[in-house]
Amino acid sequence: MPLASPLPRLLWGRPAVKVVVTAGVFITTLWNLRCFSNPSEVSKHKEPLVVLVWEWPSKQVPNISGDVCRELYGITGCCLTTERWLLSRADVVVFPHTRLQPGRDRLPKERPPGQNWVWVSLESPSNTKGLAGWNQTFNWVMTYRQDSDIFIPYGKLVPNRSATVNIPKKTNLVSWVISNYHRTQRRAQVYKNLSRYLHVDIYGKANKKPLCKDCLLPTTSKSKFYLAFENSIHQDYITEKLWRNSLMAGTVPVVLGPPRANYEKFIPADSFIHVDDFGSLAELATFLKTMNSSCYQQFFSWQKRYSVKLYSDWRERICTICTSYPSLPRGHLYADLKSWFST
Repeated sequence: MPLASPLPRLLWGRPAVKVVVTAGVFITTLWNLRCFSNPSEVSKHKEPLVVLVWEWPSKQVPNISGDVCRELYGITGCCLTTERWLLSRADVVVFPHTRLQPGRDRLPKERPPGQNWVWVSLESPSNTKGLAGWNQTFNWVMTYRQDSDIFIPYGKLVPNRSATVNIPKKTNLVSWVISNYHRTQRRAQVYKNLSRYLHVDIYGKANKKPLCKDCLLPTTSKSKFYLAFENSIHQDYITEKLWRNSLMAGTVPVVLGPPRANYEKFIPADSFIHVDDFGSLAELATFLKTMNSSCYQQFFSWQKRYSVKLYSDWRERICTICTSYPSLPRGHLYADLKSWFST
């Protein structure tokens, strides 16, 4: 019995593929993308953009079958796949930097005409090696920097209408969760000097006090202040240490990272304390220890207007490529990727 429904639009206008029809069900080696939950939806969409993730950024690959961008994030006309045999049919190919090592031999040998390659990284330049080998390779960059072709922050504030302030009960003054502690990092030096003037409750692997996933926020929320210290100082490099460990937990972030003006592009000026606001760490310690209740509560005024949105699912980040696609430059290659990222 022949198939009544039309073939999925992903096949239209593509090179012919062998299709076997049995009892009204077609089987095709191409359609393991399953972009639409049922064939009747095909006519409602333009041909979907096929985004091939050459190797998934995280160790565990989530379910990306079906029209996952629409179902999870309301982004239509976007198909994600990790099937490399679809390379010739992909509009965009995504290359996470952490999966590019040790070198070029892991990239496709050829690039179909009109196909765009995206370099992806959430690490800072200080923690990103081997960039010199990728000159004249990528069309677009996808990073935490606002001047990226595709901007993927660790988090952001989104408007809400709650007009309420929720400050968890406090039992400690300052806390810090740290896994990778290196004495040469500025954050280690700042902590060492700051700890001379006040006590810091330290959690994480570096202090042999690891926190389970569901334990992190309840733990940091008990502290009045949280040390949102970045592992390196770079433009726009503001990670989950601010968004999740501090703001989402309901504690005031004491930040160490790019200049205050850079933070103020993302969060209100009265929502955080910057280490550089003080002439010395002794002054900072005194400020934290002597802050009265009224002053402390003012740091949470942002909650009347905003909520924290945390980006933690790589599917959402990659789906945003389809949203940005129409406005992205065509025919562009990053001649010197290392120079751009290190600027």
